Amino acid sequence: MPYVTTRDDTRLYVKDWGAGRPVILMHGWPLSADSWDAQAMAIADAGMRAISYDRRGFGRSSQPWGGYDYDTLADDLAAVIEATGAKDATVVGFSMAGGEVARYMSRHGGRLVVQAGLIASIVPYMVKTSDNPHGVEQTVFDGIITALEDDRPAFLTGFFKNFYGEGRPSAPVSDQVREWSCGVAMGASLRATIACVRAWATDFRADLSAFEVPTLVVHGTDDSIVPIDATARAAARSIRGAKLLEYEGGPHGLLVTHRQQLTDDLLAFLRS
Repeated sequence: MPYVTTRDDTRLYVKDWGAGRPVILMHGWPLSADSWDAQAMAIADAGMRAISYDRRGFGRSSQPWGGYDYDTLADDLAAVIEATGAKDATVVGFSMAGGEVARYMSRHGGRLVVQAGLIASIVPYMVKTSDNPHGVEQTVFDGIITALEDDRPAFLTGFFKNFYGEGRPSAPVSDQVREWSCGVAMGASLRATIACVRAWATDFRADLSAFEVPTLVVHGTDDSIVPIDATARAAARSIRGAKLLEYEGGPHGLLVTHRQQLTDDLLAFLRS
């Protein structure tokens, strides 16, 4: 079953590895499910079922014109859960996919979910406002959109340097990893790439009360893409019983820069 069809006939490419309790892994912007491969292999090797999928507009999924709002993206997650028969599932979202987790928990009542994970996530609110002083200025998002429209390859080259924290001796990333990331990102539609940047401004603060399952929150303290104070620390305070793990000096791209540490922490959480 390489594809799941959503209610608006969008085809989502799905990777389904292993057997056992399902763990659904959702990727960040502007990558694909392949960014989770190291953790998915470890989960499958540990006797669980790793399910990952390409968000609409990205990777090998369909590239529709619309549906890049979080209500639709949460409905896409619901379609994957239903089509794969996932029960007692753990849902884990990296970066913008934390929004899918949060909106699914509120919009779909957390149906069939027993654990949740927010990794370097944008939840609960990214935009700087008077009541969210640690957020990012709206002009930053506007500038990203303009740069994507002007020269997407050039923007992505610089973006992934920040994404992986180029120059940090504690978390070196090869040129090849950044080149691979740019190649994956260029496979997404420009429409989806820009529309998802606009969706980052979604306010998930009201969704957090819907988290009624054990929740793991992981974030790098030196994340220059998604500031920790506006996101992970705020989310952990608002989600009852959430466990916050801060990776000292960690950048945004923890799936690569802190691959083994994240894998170990995720497996420990899944077994808890």
